[in-house]
Amino acid sequence: MLRSRGSDPEQAREALELLCRDYWFPLYAYVRRKGHGPEDASDLTQEFFAKLLASDFSRELAPEGGRFRSFLLTALNRFLVDEWRRSHRHKRGGNTVTGSLDALIAERGEASYVGEAANHVTPEHLYQRAWAETLLSRVLARLAAECAGRSEVRFEVLEPFLALSRQPPALVDAAAQLGLTLPAFKSQLHRLRQRYRELLYEEIGQTVDGSAEVEDELRGLLQAMQT
Repeated sequence: MLRSRGSDPEQAREALELLCRDYWFPLYAYVRRKGHGPEDASDLTQEFFAKLLASDFSRELAPEGGRFRSFLLTALNRFLVDEWRRSHRHKRGGNTVTGSLDALIAERGEASYVGEAANHVTPEHLYQRAWAETLLSRVLARLAAECAGRSEVRFEVLEPFLALSRQPPALVDAAAQLGLTLPAFKSQLHRLRQRYRELLYEEIGQTVDGSAEVEDELRGLLQAMQT
């Protein structure tokens, strides 16, 4: 996505929309935790994404350890400093590229932020946790889409055994819902967990510089979820 800067406008616009849709909330939550109100946080988040791909603003920045989330946070902090110095912003709705992000923030941004910010955590911790939850949600969504194409798999029954934040039901009860014996259910769950792990590593691999970074990034994300 970052490499699309400087390419044709349509490609850059598509990359921006993808970036906004997938990773807008961790940055919005960070800006809110920094003390900005909902409307200002929405403005700043949209403008950050627009400027990130539309200019050379972040060209000199390098992701720490090859991590995309670290890159974005460093770039966002520089952007906030620059905005503070200029003391002016475009009004909401003025940038058509991020119009869809405005709708996402209006629909889910503040409600999600209130739920995340219930605990007294630093902006950095909130950002890391929100990033981890966003990434894991993307993995579950991809796995659900795969299962939807296979009639023998009911993802809604198996999904509780994958979610870190949910207590799964008893194995025997879940097996009964699917009309399977306990051994057959365990076998199906094992295959699903293997695929979940593959997708998780694939998703993380898209946000780090090389496979050697995946394990370290995964440990960091899990730690952010647990603290």
